Amino acid sequence: MTRLLSLLAAALFSTGALAQASVQTSVQVSVIEPWVRATVPQQKAAGAFMRVQSNTAARLVGVSTPAAGRAELHEMAMENNTMRMRQVDAIDLPAGKAVNLASGGYHVMFFDLKRQLKEGETVPVTLVVEDAAKKKSSVTVEAKVQPMSYVAPQAAGHGH
Repeated sequence: MTRLLSLLAAALFSTGALAQASVQTSVQVSVIEPWVRATVPQQKAAGAFMRVQSNTAARLVGVSTPAAGRAELHEMAMENNTMRMRQVDAIDLPAGKAVNLASGGYHVMFFDLKRQLKEGETVPVTLVVEDAAKKKSSVTVEAKVQPMSYVAPQAAGHGH
């Protein structure tokens, strides 16, 4: 069943549609327009971006990808008039509201890349979500590698 959901999510994403998969708890998570920025040879880090929505209040508590040695949830925020990036333990997913993981706010970082990420390919990204009962589930989506110059369209009504 999990394999079928992964294939369905990949098929929906490849057509530009909503990639949605149900996790094993009462939490249903939608991942919309997942993408990762292309890299140059020898680059060791990259950012991944998407919109995440849960049907019930939940928290995004982890992320992984086979393309990198480690992946982390991050936030860009102003501190003393300086923009700083820092790792966060979790990102709240309010019930029914899309949370935009984008440049300049919450996002995903890949470190210790195992190879160059080339425009047009896809990278599997697994998100770990925790429900109100602290039960963890995961959903995997295929993030399209976009050119370094790519600017994602703004999401209407997003929040974080």
